[in-house]
Amino acid sequence: MPIELELDVLLFLKNGLAAILAGFLMGLERQLKGKHAGLKTNVLVALGANVFIMASLVFADFSGTDLTRVLGQIIVGVGFLGAGVILPKNGEDKVAGLATAATIWCSAAAGCLAGLGLYAVLGVFTCMVVLVNLVFGLLNRKIDKKKSAHKE
Repeated sequence: MPIELELDVLLFLKNGLAAILAGFLMGLERQLKGKHAGLKTNVLVALGANVFIMASLVFADFSGTDLTRVLGQIIVGVGFLGAGVILPKNGEDKVAGLATAATIWCSAAAGCLAGLGLYAVLGVFTCMVVLVNLVFGLLNRKIDKKKSAHKE
C-alpha cells in the first residue's frame, strides 16, 4: 500500500515566499557590491533549504525520522557550494569571497527558518545578516585604508 504524503500548498507558498524574500535581501547586498554570488544564488539557496526542510517535515510522524539529519546535510551541502566562491586574491597570500560564502551559508539558514515557519526569527536573522555585511564591510574598508596608509 502506498504511503499518503501531504504538503499544504498554501503553507509551501508562504514559506517559499519568505525564503525568497530573505535570500533576496541577503543577495541584493552582495549583488550591489559586485560579488560572485548575488541575488540568484542566495535566493535559490534559501528556497532550496526551505524545500528540504518542508519535505522532511512531511515525514515528521514516521518512526526513525530525524529532522536534525536534514539540517546537518543542508549545512554540509551548502558549505561545499560556499567553498566555490572562495578564490585566491590577485596573487597575494590572501583569499577573497569568505563573506560571500558565509552569506550563502546564512541564506541556507534563512531557508531552514522559513521552512520551519519561524517568520519572526527569520526577519530578525535576515536583518542581522544584511546589517553585518553592510556595517562590517564599511569597517573593513576603513581598517584596510588605514593599514595601507601606514605601509606607505
